[in-house]
Amino acid sequence: MFKNALFLSAGLAAMMTATPGFAQTEIAWWHAMDAELGQRLEAIALGFNDSQDDFVVVPSYKGTYPETLTAAIAAFRANEQPAIVQVFEVGTGTMMAAEGAVNPVYKLMADNGEPWDPSAFLAPVTGYYSDTDGNILSMPFNSSTPIMYYNKDVFEAAGLDPEMPPKTWAELETMSRQIMESGAAPCGFTSGWISWVQLENLSAIHDQPYGTMENGFGGLGTEFTFNGPVQVKHWENLKNWADEGLFEYGGPVGGGDAPPKFYSQECAIYMNSSASRAGVINNSGDFEVGFAPLPYYDDEIDEPKNSIIGGATLWALNGKDPAVYEGVAQFFTYLSSPEVQAEWHQATGYLPITNAAYELGKEQSYYEANPGSEIAINQITRGTPSANSKGLRFGNLTQARTVVDEEFEALLSGSKTAQEALDAAVERGNQILRDFEAANS
Repeated sequence: MFKNALFLSAGLAAMMTATPGFAQTEIAWWHAMDAELGQRLEAIALGFNDSQDDFVVVPSYKGTYPETLTAAIAAFRANEQPAIVQVFEVGTGTMMAAEGAVNPVYKLMADNGEPWDPSAFLAPVTGYYSDTDGNILSMPFNSSTPIMYYNKDVFEAAGLDPEMPPKTWAELETMSRQIMESGAAPCGFTSGWISWVQLENLSAIHDQPYGTMENGFGGLGTEFTFNGPVQVKHWENLKNWADEGLFEYGGPVGGGDAPPKFYSQECAIYMNSSASRAGVINNSGDFEVGFAPLPYYDDEIDEPKNSIIGGATLWALNGKDPAVYEGVAQFFTYLSSPEVQAEWHQATGYLPITNAAYELGKEQSYYEANPGSEIAINQITRGTPSANSKGLRFGNLTQARTVVDEEFEALLSGSKTAQEALDAAVERGNQILRDFEAANS
């Protein structure tokens, strides 16, 4: 279902006005973006369609990320797959294991004579979506990383410097308590995506392994190990802070209750994706928003490592005519152009996937005019990624994330300690990994 009839009409008009006897090759693009993001995605497709006469990209919204991936798998089995499907980062392991289903982007571009230089992309982006030989398998598109948003007005009302957000978890605890005790806000902080922000990225930033075999990059046979001392310490703190009221839980999966807590000024600090930037700004008209990196434990690590990537990439699926892949390759070239990527990045808060798009933003003085817009880029590119901070690659990671949410709620309810909850999440998660391996052996 298209989210904006204007884009649909324009796409159909482009097809109907083609010269007699000339049929444009249609390229089906299934995606998981609705509302404003969906409209901007469709505008990119329209821009490509208007730039040439041979191909027409037809975007189609298929629901959430998990729903879109499920739909694509079912369609492939029925030989009704699209040419392109948008898959979130945790689906990478699943896509890599789908032998015969994927037309790797590095091969797609070479086969169709399109320029392809892996070094043109931001290093954290290429590293996450590459195979063990360094070949990029899917087209980077909407990449993000979690950051911290904070209410500058509340900080000032609490007697805090609004230009000095907390750098460490110790500072965040102290500031949250001062905010509550001053009456500036009833809650210190909240967070979306507990699994992604408060466990996966927590582990990466503190250079702690999330699993064996380089967090799954080494192949099948990996096991989760995110129940170590640093992770347990953090979950114990979250439980204690929740009991005190400093932290308010935003709910499972994406944490859909977290944003309203920040927008309503109930919570002074909010941690979520950098791609939330546009939504945060649009929904925070009554106060000034500040932007900062995620906090870290300075008694655990002197210099925090890079955060890890989120978002999604575009996978080309096998089973189409050569003409379709020619169009897909041309579309990917268009999509990664500096102008298209800079506009997408600046309008949404997603990372600029190429170095050229980042440099263009600098030339346009975008980062000077929009304070905080560079936070995510600086955080994900700081230092040299280690085996623990370059990302995660586990099969059926979506299911494992659900387990993490369930065990976190058991922690908050008081039915389990932090160690017990994380031990259970590791044990249940490892069974998910074994089931994935059995299904793909």
